[in-house]
Amino acid sequence: MNRRTWTLSLAALSAAFLGACATSPTGTAGIDNSAIGKPEFRAHVKTYGLVYRLPKDVTDVLDAKITTPLQQNLLRLGLNAEANTFNLPHVTVVHIHSADPATPQKMLAAMPALPPVLDGVVLKTFYTTEAAKGAGHPWWLDLGIVKTGPAFDNMMAFNTRATAAFAPLRDGPLPRVTGPVYAKMGDAGKELVQTVGVSGVNVVKDGKELRSHNPHNTLVYSMAMFTPQLQASMDQVAADFNKVLPDGITTSFKNVSIVELAFSGNVLREIYRVSLEDGSVYDVATGQKLR
Repeated sequence: MNRRTWTLSLAALSAAFLGACATSPTGTAGIDNSAIGKPEFRAHVKTYGLVYRLPKDVTDVLDAKITTPLQQNLLRLGLNAEANTFNLPHVTVVHIHSADPATPQKMLAAMPALPPVLDGVVLKTFYTTEAAKGAGHPWWLDLGIVKTGPAFDNMMAFNTRATAAFAPLRDGPLPRVTGPVYAKMGDAGKELVQTVGVSGVNVVKDGKELRSHNPHNTLVYSMAMFTPQLQASMDQVAADFNKVLPDGITTSFKNVSIVELAFSGNVLREIYRVSLEDGSVYDVATGQKLR
């Protein structure tokens, strides 16, 4: 099956599935937003997502220059859980929360038109970030992506399509954007949580695309309280890494993967891998290509 035929088939499946599950214009059947205004985080059951796995040319550089000093710094700061957190290195497209174990299959059926191979992606600039300023946790150490060029534009356009396609499959908001995080969000962030279940994604409102997505690779996931002292220490770690990789790492993303994630967003397992070159789908568990 060629890429165009496969994409059209997915579009037909997507239309049929979303039409069946949506009982309102915004497709909110079965979506419970009651956890948004509570003081505590929503209980986490299952998070699924669409991500670009980092290719080997990137992970080789990170392993050679960043991984060991990062581990040493985390242990020095008493961040033992963070040093031992499992994660498949990736750049996120979008995450949703759903307890339904069939969600990965539904995501595959709802897959929007794929971007071309993303050539010339530049991962550059390490920095710390919080889920919401002042919420205390979670927080992350990220490696950013240069926000110019055709690859970035295609990445952003795909995020808009993917958010619209997958948001109706959620059962409610992503747990890490509820409770203390939601309380500290601005109005725009709160609206995204209410309407698509997650912040930091691109949406279309009143016919205009609103781009709040910030693609990046995360190296540290933490639920420790992000005190001023800890932030200062981790900001220094980021500054040191920026001296190690001042020009960043240039690569290409040739696949996009449906994955399962933990509460903080670290990828636990890859489920389906979809080629951006020909649209073929690889079932990671069985090792089989799907029609």
